[in-house]
Parts: sequence; C-alpha cells; structure tokens
Amino acid sequence: MGRKRGNGEGSVYRRGDGRVVGEYKDANGKRRYVSGKTKAEVLRKLRQLLADRDGGIAYDSENLMVGAYLDRWLRAMRGSVRQRTWERHEQVVRLHLRPTLGNVRLDRLNAMQVQAVYGSKLEGGLSPRTVEIVHATLHKALKQAVGWTLIPRNVAEAATPPRPVGREIRALSREQARALLDAARGDALEAFYVLAVTTGMRNGELLALQWRDVDFDAGTLRVRRSVFNGTVNPPKTKAGNRTIRLTGMAVAALEGPRRAATRAGDPGWVFPSRSGTPLSVHNVHNRSWKPLLRRAGLPPTTRMHDLRHTCATLLLSRGVPVKVVSEMLGHGDVAITLSVYQSVLPHMQDSAAKAMDEALS
Repeated sequence: MGRKRGNGEGSVYRRGDGRVVGEYKDANGKRRYVSGKTKAEVLRKLRQLLADRDGGIAYDSENLMVGAYLDRWLRAMRGSVRQRTWERHEQVVRLHLRPTLGNVRLDRLNAMQVQAVYGSKLEGGLSPRTVEIVHATLHKALKQAVGWTLIPRNVAEAATPPRPVGREIRALSREQARALLDAARGDALEAFYVLAVTTGMRNGELLALQWRDVDFDAGTLRVRRSVFNGTVNPPKTKAGNRTIRLTGMAVAALEGPRRAATRAGDPGWVFPSRSGTPLSVHNVHNRSWKPLLRRAGLPPTTRMHDLRHTCATLLLSRGVPVKVVSEMLGHGDVAITLSVYQSVLPHMQDSAAKAMDEALS
C-alpha cells in the first residue's frame, strides 16, 4: 500500500498487524494518527480530520488519561445539571469508568475497549440497565470532549450497550391498596400514603409539598418541586409542573395535618421532619413504610414507588383515558405512559368491545 497521498493530504499505510493507519499533521503542526480495518475507513476518517484541520480545529487532549479527563468533566458539570444527575454520573465514574478505563489515554481510547468494559461488567453481575447507564455517562462525557476539541470523535457511539430487559410493573391490586390504606389510618403519614395511591405523585414530589400548593376550596394541589437527599429542585420537565385534582379521600386525609400545622403556626412543608425540613425518603421507608407493610399483610418486597404504578393501573383499568393518566403522572409524552403501562392496556379492550356493542345494539 502506498504511503504518500499528496502534499498536505497525510499518508496511509498498513501496519504489521494488518491495521491500516493514517498519518497527518494537525493545525498546530503536531503529528497525529488514525487507524481502521480498511483503507476506505481510514481515508474517510482522514478526510474529516483534514477538513477540520483546514477549518482551524486542532484536536489536542494534552496526553490526558481518561480518568483525569472524567474528573475535569465532573467538575465542569457540577452546577449545570441537577444534583441527583451529577451524583449519578460521579458514582458511575468512580465505580465503573475510572477503575477500567482511567489509565487509557483519552486520544487512544477505542470502541473495542469500551465494548470490553460493558462485557466485563455484565459478566461481573451488573444488570443490563446499569450497564446502559454506564454507557450513557461515558457517551455524554466523550461528547463533551469532542465539543472541547480534545478528540475528533466519540468512540462510545460505535459501542453497543446491552438492551435492558423490560422490568415488569409491580402494582397493588384494588384489594391490596385498600388493605394498605386501612392499615395507614391514624398513621402520622396517612395523608402521604393516600396521596401516593390517589395522585400517582413521585415520592420526592410528595415530600416537597408545601401547604400553599394545596387549594382546599378547589380540591386541587400543584406539583412545583421535588426533593432528594435534602436538595429541593424544580420538576425535571415542563409536564412535571402540574395541577392534580384531589379525591375526597385525599382532601379528608389532609385536613387533620393542616389543622395541626395551623395550630403550630408552621404552614410550610406538608410532611416536615422535626427540624422543619422535608422528610427524608430513606427515613420514611425505614421507619414508616416497612412497618406499614407488615400491618397491612403485604409482601415486604413492595416498594413505595409501586404506589405510583398502583394509581396508574387502577385508573387505566377503570377506563380513565391514557392522556389524563399521563398528565396526572407528569409524563412529558403520552407515549411514555403507553410504554410503561402497555401490559395494562390490552385488558381495556374488553370494556371497549362492550361499549361498542352497547352503542350499536
């Protein structure tokens, strides 16, 4: 294979191991290399790199290792994303990316190395969903590296993350939901559980409720914020900022706590801790939820988040339009609701067929 391609166009040659290598000088005059399996692949990459060079773009990762780059990326990300999102990225970097790819030079990282990490994580017992999150974090970090002109392309795009197995929705039956609410009667957090079942709100949204969000005259509440690990944030999406109409049961459950808050002169958080801050979801889970499950005779594996699914499935099974349920849940698109609760929807065809018979009989 000929080495020279012409003045200013770099050179292409085949190494002893069979890989094809392209060599060129960047905008700073530094010698750079790109490799591939075929001459056509390398020429395609080389053309793009030369076009970038001629446009004044100089890729220079300063010999950064992947680990050092990820640390810089995390520092740059802090404050520009939600705290919970940053903590998830930091955890992925610390537990999965830095130990496996940290000592690889950023400009020499390739898709095969990334793919090997995914495979080793799966073999080590990590779930496909968790490996997918690892991929998403790495992809996001490398996309920023491309944006900062540290590297010419995002190699994570050429790697294939595992497809997570769809997790079955676990929801309480109508009888189980009634048993839970019966067991919660008189509990300090009775209103929390009633709202969870009847509104489908997320745990963080419930714990971030303030009395000014509840309109007793109109029988509605407004979801304006969420709390996680003590940090209060606005809803993640525009759809998350929503108004929900309350059931009579929910209004009645809120009346007692409202009177108590008014007497105490503290009409702030609906579910406050002793220090006056929103309750911690971990404390609610350990100190209230687990004992409640035992009193209600429900499986100990039942999650608090399952009450959100319970609300959705009860409404859908009773023929409430998917669009209405989607708005209550705060989904950004009705397609999300259809995807999550697709197992419930086929059963609704029975009532649809019956309704058609009645309409035409």
